[in-house]
Amino acid sequence: MVDPLLPDRHPDRDFFICDFGDVIPKSDIASMEHPLFTLSTKPDTTIRCYEHNGSSVTITPSVLGLATIKDKDVLIYAISQLLAGINQGDIPNRKVRFKAHDLLITTNRGTGGTEYKLLKMALDRLAGTLITTNIKTNDKQITEGFGIIDGYRIVVEDERNKRMLELEITLSEWLFNAVLGQEVLSINRNYFRLRKPIERRIYEIARKHCGTQNKWSIGIKKLHKKVGSSGVLKQFKFTLKHLIEHNHLPDYRISLEGDIVNFSFESDDNSLVYDGDYPRLKPDTIEKARQILGRNFEVYSIEAEWIDYWKSSKYPDLSSPDGAFIGFCKKKVGQQ
Repeated sequence: MVDPLLPDRHPDRDFFICDFGDVIPKSDIASMEHPLFTLSTKPDTTIRCYEHNGSSVTITPSVLGLATIKDKDVLIYAISQLLAGINQGDIPNRKVRFKAHDLLITTNRGTGGTEYKLLKMALDRLAGTLITTNIKTNDKQITEGFGIIDGYRIVVEDERNKRMLELEITLSEWLFNAVLGQEVLSINRNYFRLRKPIERRIYEIARKHCGTQNKWSIGIKKLHKKVGSSGVLKQFKFTLKHLIEHNHLPDYRISLEGDIVNFSFESDDNSLVYDGDYPRLKPDTIEKARQILGRNFEVYSIEAEWIDYWKSSKYPDLSSPDGAFIGFCKKKVGQQ
């Protein structure tokens, strides 16, 4: 039987990463909430329109097709590197420079010539896909159409084989605002091992809405819409049953009760949220903490640091973990 997950191609990736090290991958919340990327593995030249709860987005492809959810790996890596730099005191810049080889390793891709060609194609689709939306990032609304990235530049190229060694991408103002506003979520590294695009999309929705809750439920038709799949509902049910049978969605277990899809949080060894028993924070607490911490700290990194502190204190009995975390954040800001 085929393993539902791709093999871990670089189990010793820490040794090879050169930029800011093996940082925790992060994705922007807006693209986790809304289906901005096509799930098709073939060139998709369909104009897509999506509306939900007052938010609307139109995605217009270039002649090369829409940016795919696998192309999004480039953004995840760039966002992660940008935030790592900010946390180390760098001045935020829409231009993010990194080594192509490091990106391929971090996102569990091969490092042969074909992978570099595919990366170049991904950059072209990201730059060519046009977004028009009223979705705000960092309380700012970009009303004109914009590319997912404003552009890219191959900074250093190997003359022998013409492979890109170092490249620079310019994030769209819309996406850059999301990073500045800390509107990002950490994701499990095994996300990059999911074989099917639709499974990646389901993971994003689970991470955004279930988080570390014991249970989150949604109607199957509504989930199908949020996923942005062009397939019929019957095919979507088959995908869910496959995920239930093999239980390979990182961090989450899925169950079906009639037309209701249930997600429950179950962290694993590669999870980006702590496994075992630990204080669970309310979503409102995370949002309040984000406001307190401002742009100098990434809220989920501080949450992880707080949990480490909690564990090192031999698991103190907290009657109000939310209040304790807010106090920890205020102390962190005061130490600047």
